[in-house]
Amino acid sequence: MSVSEQDLQDFRQEVSAWMRDNKPADPGFLLPQSFMEVGTEQQLDFLREWQHKVWQAGYLGMAWPKEYGGGGLSPIFQSIADQEMRRHGVPICFNVIGLGWAGPLINDIGSDEQKARYLKGILSAEDIWCQGFSEPDHGSDLGSAQTRAVREADEYVINGTKIWTTMGNYARYMILLARTNPQTERKYDGLSFFLAPMDVPGIDAVPIRKVTGEYGFTETFFKDARIPAESLMGGEGQGWKIAMKTLQYERGAEAGAAGGLAFERIVIDDMIEQLRDMSRDGAPLLSDPVTRDHLVRLIMEEKSIALGDKRAAIAPLTTDYPFSLQLSSKLRITEYARRMRQFAIAQQGAAGSLYVGDEQARQGGFWQRAYFNSFSATIGGGTSQVQANIIAEHILGLPK
Repeated sequence: MSVSEQDLQDFRQEVSAWMRDNKPADPGFLLPQSFMEVGTEQQLDFLREWQHKVWQAGYLGMAWPKEYGGGGLSPIFQSIADQEMRRHGVPICFNVIGLGWAGPLINDIGSDEQKARYLKGILSAEDIWCQGFSEPDHGSDLGSAQTRAVREADEYVINGTKIWTTMGNYARYMILLARTNPQTERKYDGLSFFLAPMDVPGIDAVPIRKVTGEYGFTETFFKDARIPAESLMGGEGQGWKIAMKTLQYERGAEAGAAGGLAFERIVIDDMIEQLRDMSRDGAPLLSDPVTRDHLVRLIMEEKSIALGDKRAAIAPLTTDYPFSLQLSSKLRITEYARRMRQFAIAQQGAAGSLYVGDEQARQGGFWQRAYFNSFSATIGGGTSQVQANIIAEHILGLPK
């Protein structure tokens, strides 16, 4: 079906009007700044209701197949809907691991039965998903994962520990990387990938309190937990390949996400606004040439990220280093966000040491909280150091 420019303009106006009319009022409690800070039932209920409402209105999963709860439309419609969500500053769609990683993976390589079983629940927010990749003793070295999955009849028995499991205590399903064969010559060949239910005996997700005072991550313990053998995706030993494909979605190098906002929109204009009424040595802070120079550099960087996303979709503009923008996207965006928020705090002087809950904190400690929360994104999906290695090896062709 061809789509005219007028069709897209009309759709944008439709979405904008809906977002304006349906944006929730301030609930009176602290909302998460990203999907990695959902730590209370109150927050969860609020965000679940919001995501369900967006999906029912037709603005989530717009490019996913109709028969599985999606809209069956061109991805351009979802892109426009997401842009309007950002512009109107609506709440996040919190089920990001389902919407952005598990869902696209199932859509891409899953069976028709798996699509029918899982996709609609992801979109509606009925089924929350989490990720079981990282382990306490192995950091970013996923290939050394030691959580075991042993086949017994029509079940797999799982034993081991996963960490940094976002919303593990609320999730119904986990994308799980576990070792089915410890004897392979290459450690990667012994791993398998599961769409594992979380509501079975033997799984205990223990919340982890972060430096912000909030929760959102868990450490997840498996002790003789039995999951159906049909939870296996692909065949035994194919886990590493499937996990790497999943990480491509997580790092922004593959399309297919259902849409929605994963993070509260915090941009350079927000920071400039909070600096307007600040002074240094009796003069407005924004008149200081050094401050202005730093701001201009940050503005340029934020603009380059936005333009880079557009450039990535135009093949002739990326022939020098194909996929360079997609593979570097996570590193560029997360490190920029961290530095921008750090700069905002530094301009507050002594007040920068105050936090949420202190009556004297500027903007209620918003920037301090945002800065601490930014580290989740620089670690999850592969640390910034891992991302730099990916760029060096896969884009620049440097040796390992």
